[in-house]
Amino acid sequence: MIGIAAVMAVGYVLGAKAGRQRYEQIAGTYRAVTGSPRTKAIIDAGRRKVADRVSPDPQMVNVTQIDAKTSVLLPEGEKNR
Repeated sequence: MIGIAAVMAVGYVLGAKAGRQRYEQIAGTYRAVTGSPRTKAIIDAGRRKVADRVSPDPQMVNVTQIDAKTSVLLPEGEKNR
């Protein structure tokens, strides 16, 4: 708890010394980088990869087609009964 308070105090002091102009410069650079369509595409691709890895839902595979409109799906790796 004391460590968190110390880090916050140091951040406050350094931020106060840098001033509002420096803050606006840093925030503007951040907005310019993250607003780029290329950067957004890279961030979205990374988020999808992470979501696919941590997803609790198993990947579904098409096992059997019953008729033209109906298919049976099972989680990948599970045997057909």
